Amino acid sequence: MASAAHCLMCFEALDAHLEDRKPLSLGEIESSWALYTSSVSDSEPGVSSGSSGSSSSSNAPALKAPALRRLAADSDSAESSSSASPAWSSSTPATSTSSLSLGAPSAPLFVTWNTVSGHDVSLRGCIGTFESQPLSVALPEYATISALQDTRFSPIAREELPELQAAVTLLTDFEEADDAYDWEVGLHGIRLSFVDRGHRYGATYLPDVASEQGWTQDEALYSLVRKAGWMGGRSRWKSLALKVTRYQGKKASLDYPEYKKWKDWVASRQ
Repeated sequence: MASAAHCLMCFEALDAHLEDRKPLSLGEIESSWALYTSSVSDSEPGVSSGSSGSSSSSNAPALKAPALRRLAADSDSAESSSSASPAWSSSTPATSTSSLSLGAPSAPLFVTWNTVSGHDVSLRGCIGTFESQPLSVALPEYATISALQDTRFSPIAREELPELQAAVTLLTDFEEADDAYDWEVGLHGIRLSFVDRGHRYGATYLPDVASEQGWTQDEALYSLVRKAGWMGGRSRWKSLALKVTRYQGKKASLDYPEYKKWKDWVASRQ
């Protein structure tokens, strides 16, 4: 499942990119995070080592085009859900991935950046892939891509970092649904595709989107059809031949202040 260390990797990759330095590796981060949480627990009784994680500018440096195939975000900026996910490219094949073990070395994934202001959380960028990728490579790659190349938003600038939250969702258990309603709100993410009047459409929502929005299955499906770019009449959408793949996701999130505490702790030990 996704972990706080995965979220730290996202912050570290973005921070290093903006500072033009080499980031720590995922292995280095996982090792130091274990030591850090142990030291915090020892010095502050009652503090859980997993308390920080939960189970979505034009002057920024240019990114080299990534070698990994990725899912580019769509142009619909009206969604503000912290877990709203970008549109699915129908050219990307499904990944048949069963449940991930703890510390899985590779997985399909999405990296989501959110802006946190008090109790308000708003989407700032989200890009991912349905192809299983080594996490040590994919996490830093997609962390920077989602921060700087999500076309719905301007690239994240360095001064925004203190207000950011990083969320990582590792995708599992891909299954072809028997029909458009063969999935469960709060458990499954859905990835749909359909053809209408010679045009192909496709889009996805991560597993927590429908439940966070309070949607029924009909509401989620209709929203996803619209997200895919279909502009037909509302009364006609149920006649579309929707092909649905359901999947599950293991998500973790972490706010910048926790990254900063860990980073300062690492620096103090050097």
